[in-house]
Amino acid sequence: MAEIAKAELRAPHGGRRFANSTITIEAALPACRIALRAEPKAASKLTKSLGLKLPVKPAGVTTKNGRSALWLGPDEWLIIDNDPAAATGLVEDLTAQKCSAVDVSHRNTAILVSGPAVEGVLNAGSPRDLSLKTFPAGTCSRTIFGKIEIILWRLDETTFRVEVWRSFSEYLWDYLLDAAKDTGI
Repeated sequence: MAEIAKAELRAPHGGRRFANSTITIEAALPACRIALRAEPKAASKLTKSLGLKLPVKPAGVTTKNGRSALWLGPDEWLIIDNDPAAATGLVEDLTAQKCSAVDVSHRNTAILVSGPAVEGVLNAGSPRDLSLKTFPAGTCSRTIFGKIEIILWRLDETTFRVEVWRSFSEYLWDYLLDAAKDTGI
């Protein structure tokens, strides 16, 4: 009998890093990602399965024990768990609650961009106002970067997590590097 081969999920930019005195661009650690759709009024019922409350306000993010929920729309969230193996049990628990929960860990990857020049580098490809007043730490937004869709999550004053489809990650990486050079950094 032939052995069954198992695919190994590897980050497309694992170990890749660029840094200078004002900007750092690096691959985020592997994570579990769940695309969650549910009726807004059912959001509170998913708290037990998720281990955290879903944010119900635009751009909201909640985090607890290494798991985060990012508000993407009135009935849509992206769940990110630092444990890449968390997906199987979590999807089963959530779908039992009559919502749509799809493991998209294989589809997405993330790049961390940080430093004092972070807003300038990200604004080279995104029209989103990233000033702290408009986009404070702990908020997120689905937006565009160049020609691709991304999810921006401001982790703190000078750090963003950029979620992107794996197939567009090389484009994003190269664009960020060019932006870092073009902004005179």
